[in-house]
Amino acid sequence: MPGGESTTIVQQLNSSGLAGELEAAATKGLPILATCAGLVLISREIEGDNHVQPLGLMDIKISRNAFGPQRESFEADLDVEDMDRPYRAVFIRAPVVSEVGRDVQVLAKVGGLPVAVREKNLLGLAFHPELTDDMRFHQLFLKMLEA
Repeated sequence: MPGGESTTIVQQLNSSGLAGELEAAATKGLPILATCAGLVLISREIEGDNHVQPLGLMDIKISRNAFGPQRESFEADLDVEDMDRPYRAVFIRAPVVSEVGRDVQVLAKVGGLPVAVREKNLLGLAFHPELTDDMRFHQLFLKMLEA
């Protein structure tokens, strides 16, 4: 599930019927990679926002645009579980995970806040892995598909 504007994406998913299809696929175990706004969409709750109803696929609470507006976008080196060297991540109006459920594994943090999480077949990233040449998160997702 891509980044973008989460309010618009939710409206499109609901009006097209794809929200139900995604929920069914995730429940059946299909691996899903959700980045930035996609992470917002798979959460169970969006902090301080009653207008957007997320899909509730991952047991996390999200804070949207937690690092500020677009002009405050940044890059950071992440220490990621099971990665032998830091991962340079690109954050653009990024959300953070403000609460994690018991079965959610935190893979990486920025400033003590979770920005990469995994729960069973779901991989959620607050950043944009497609904007780097580092393919390690893509490779992790491919391994999830092969399992």
